[in-house]
Amino acid sequence: MNWEVWKNDFKRYLLLERGLSSNSIDAYLLDVSKFEAYAIDRQIALHSITPLDIQQFLGHVNQQDIAATSQARLLSALKSFFTFLEIEYDMRNNPAILIEAPRLMRKLPDVLSIDEINRLIDSIDLSLPEGMRNKAILEVLYGCGLRVSELVSLKISNLFLTDEFIKVEGKGSKERLIPIGKQAIKYLNFYLQENRSIAPIKAGQEDMVFLNRRGAALSRVMIFLMIKKQAMQAGITKQISPHTFRHSFATHLVEGGADLRAVQDMLGHESISTTEIYTHLDNAYLHTVITEFHPRSKKYIVSRK
Repeated sequence: MNWEVWKNDFKRYLLLERGLSSNSIDAYLLDVSKFEAYAIDRQIALHSITPLDIQQFLGHVNQQDIAATSQARLLSALKSFFTFLEIEYDMRNNPAILIEAPRLMRKLPDVLSIDEINRLIDSIDLSLPEGMRNKAILEVLYGCGLRVSELVSLKISNLFLTDEFIKVEGKGSKERLIPIGKQAIKYLNFYLQENRSIAPIKAGQEDMVFLNRRGAALSRVMIFLMIKKQAMQAGITKQISPHTFRHSFATHLVEGGADLRAVQDMLGHESISTTEIYTHLDNAYLHTVITEFHPRSKKYIVSRK
């Protein structure tokens, strides 16, 4: 047996047993390959790897100024890999089981204000062939809080616009229903009825909602570039991406008093702790309001000297 055999079997395990998305599987395999190169370079056989070997590998990675989040993901991949070997190949003494990941500081995501959202969407030129499509894209991103991968794979057969719901396939091929607002429905209908078939639709793409000029599904990179360009035209200088709309969707819901469990369901988060980051954003917003407007804040205290 060799590394390639183990990695191929691990890939099937992640797909069939864990139900991970193709992007997550690729990331896990890349991380395992990094450890493979390290082990081969130091002539460490897989069956003789110790916790110290893994700790030294993580130290080696740390010296390369790789972010703590990437290190934590790398260790998560190794833990999964050795657990797989333990299950499938009866590997004894899992060397990764007791190693702790680096502590991560939870970074609050960047969000757009409601005014910035409106400015960005209103800046789209509807006279362009792709104008209505781009407007529908931003309305759906912000109106439903989708991941960009969920947006580009959205299917016409999963639109239930009369009932004001859409069905998306999230991480791990898990499906969920998400309410969709009237603005997003309005521009989706305009796009689907009048602007979708600018070019002949390619075979196999007939059910995809958002198409490029060649009649094929859009890529995530194309969505990213479109948003960057639109932000410049709207005069927004923040570093934004498709995910910024997802963060803004959740933040504005929480600020408006939405139930955290409902937001969790709409975002497709496995754990409520992931969604709770938006309560921290809400607290930051409240702090800003107090600092800005409370009569005893520094801004309003008049010197008595």
